[in-house]
Amino acid sequence: MTKVYFVRHAEPVHAHEDDRTRPLTAEGLADRKIVLETLKEKEIDVFYCSPYVRSMTTIEEAAAFFEKEIYTDERLREREKGNEGNTSGNVLKMRWADFSFHEEGGESIGMVQERNIEALKEILAANEGKNIVIGTHGTALSSVLNYYNPSFDCDDFLRIVDWMPYIIELDFEGENFVGTREHAYVEKTFPERMASFKK
Repeated sequence: MTKVYFVRHAEPVHAHEDDRTRPLTAEGLADRKIVLETLKEKEIDVFYCSPYVRSMTTIEEAAAFFEKEIYTDERLREREKGNEGNTSGNVLKMRWADFSFHEEGGESIGMVQERNIEALKEILAANEGKNIVIGTHGTALSSVLNYYNPSFDCDDFLRIVDWMPYIIELDFEGENFVGTREHAYVEKTFPERMASFKK
């Protein structure tokens, strides 16, 4: 059995414009203790992560606890938002209704899913029978969850959109998905954003 613990990053500084270098808030930094407490009894063998700062920072204490290096993979990054970066509810629903839909210069959920699954399958092949941590993002993780459970949809994304951090385990026999289990989350509240999402 291979166990993959996906760790969606803790709360970031939303006002920081550069997606790649966006840091965690003070609360987000404090919430990393939940990641460590959740993982420290799991006998983690290897850590992989999106190269984005907020994801790396979220799992770095746990990696240090296990004295493991964090391997980054560009394919694990979050969705490129494109020129408009529109997160209104209508556009969000359009993305989930049509996995090929994207703004100019941005990525569709299908594009995000393809590269994340490609990376995950390589990670599984290289680490069969091990316990793996993957530092990730909300849309990236949701695209993976949809791949293994096609009923995962926009409503499921909205359920977890403000869980920062969020830890979910996916279990595999070889490449075959056999089950999932939610371990921990911290729910943050962004009323204006959620009102927009739910229009």
